[in-house]
Amino acid sequence: MTNQDHRVGGIDSHKDTIHVAVITAIGQPVTDREFPTTVAGYRRAVAWLIEHGPLSAVGVEGTSSYGIGITTELLAAGIRVVEVNRTRAAEKRKQGKTDPLDAYRAARSVLSGEASTEPKNPSIEPLRALTIARRSAVKSQQAAWRQIGSLLVTTRPALRDRFRDLPETKLIATLRDCRPDQIHDVDDADTLYALRTLARRYLALQDEITALEERMLRRATRANPALMAIKGVGPAVGAQLLITAGDNPDRLRTSASFAALCGTAPIPLSSGRTDKHRLSRGGDRQANAALHHIVKVRMSYDQRTRAYRDTRLANGWTTKEVFRALKRAVAREIFHALAGHTLAPDYSDLRPARHAKNLTLTAAAQHLGVWPARIGELELGRRPNDELATRYRAWLAAA
Repeated sequence: MTNQDHRVGGIDSHKDTIHVAVITAIGQPVTDREFPTTVAGYRRAVAWLIEHGPLSAVGVEGTSSYGIGITTELLAAGIRVVEVNRTRAAEKRKQGKTDPLDAYRAARSVLSGEASTEPKNPSIEPLRALTIARRSAVKSQQAAWRQIGSLLVTTRPALRDRFRDLPETKLIATLRDCRPDQIHDVDDADTLYALRTLARRYLALQDEITALEERMLRRATRANPALMAIKGVGPAVGAQLLITAGDNPDRLRTSASFAALCGTAPIPLSSGRTDKHRLSRGGDRQANAALHHIVKVRMSYDQRTRAYRDTRLANGWTTKEVFRALKRAVAREIFHALAGHTLAPDYSDLRPARHAKNLTLTAAAQHLGVWPARIGELELGRRPNDELATRYRAWLAAA
């Protein structure tokens, strides 16, 4: 069978329907048809495409929005999918706009090579949903905290003095347990009621955030345990990096392309005898923020990172320059984990070693300064942490 016998598909996606078209290897229209955006409709569309000959590829508009359902079904059937951008307005005015025309345009853009981008990985969508929900909860919690502070500033001095200088955790707990009905002054009672409402909202949102992060952690660890074992990578950071990688599979070719995607590729600022670089302001800003968070964590808890910072600052570097260099190094480390170049950590030896010495989780946790549940999660590989595992193994060997 020659390449001339192959067909190319094109799909124009909408909320309730998709329009599917087929063309020959030289761009001639074969046929087109509309299908509903249901599971049965997607399966019929894939079967219909296969009936019209061997497919070299199918171009889909909106692979991460209205076209995500048919994209998932095509990939499951082993058919190559290419993401197609929406038709430009100038082309629509020139050639017209109908669903069949858009479907044929999608197919021809694949055939011509104009569309060549791989679709986003559909498996990251649940992780994206959890991330969106967490981000919303965090934003609402921060708003509640600001409102508490604002009310305390503007309330009567006698009431304000009751909560002056309390740290955040203590203040929230105190406001949660307060009794506005026992306040004789009506104005103060209503203000205190509002403060208690905000404090309870703050705590309810914290419960939401914790539950979401637990799910994010489980899913991210299953997806890439090597990534989650990297120092400074927690549920939110790991989820964001997996989303960025899933949204841009074509940018995982090299460490340099991934660094550019994350906005950590150095931009030269050299002139004459000056040889400097600056931070990139482009790229995926959420991924850049995730890398920034990793560097901040390591600045606080990692001795090697602090030593590097101190050395560079002593050599005349600015703090921004140190962060740029560290973020580039972290991006390289993250890339190797995302690309599968890093082996996932193996903790399967920990629990048998503990049982062999008749040690309890509580004893291990007390020695290592963590909760027993944290040791249990480490033994099961649910929350990778190479540093903790190293200390745990050393303690088991000496016990």
